[in-house]
Amino acid sequence: MTKVLNESLVYEILSVVEEIPEGKVATYGQIAKLIGRDRNARLVGFVLSKAEFYGRYPCHRVVNHQGRIAPMWSEQKILLEKEGVVFKADGKVDLAKYQWKV
Repeated sequence: MTKVLNESLVYEILSVVEEIPEGKVATYGQIAKLIGRDRNARLVGFVLSKAEFYGRYPCHRVVNHQGRIAPMWSEQKILLEKEGVVFKADGKVDLAKYQWKV
């Protein structure tokens, strides 16, 4: 079995995250697609969960494909709201309004 995750891939993911503009969000799948790994949204999530070991990145700007934030990271909503992202009544980000258009 070959190792999927390497430092080059980590930095490739983080470099995309670094480009997400303030007040916008991207999905895990969107990032996976941008790096040419369409089916690796979970890998993107895993890398972002370890991002603190690689420096400071705006990981709070990444949500799931439905606009949900990370369940165990309450600070994420606060950070997004500070950037002007408004949440819908169901607690999700309105992707039609706030998703980063690359």
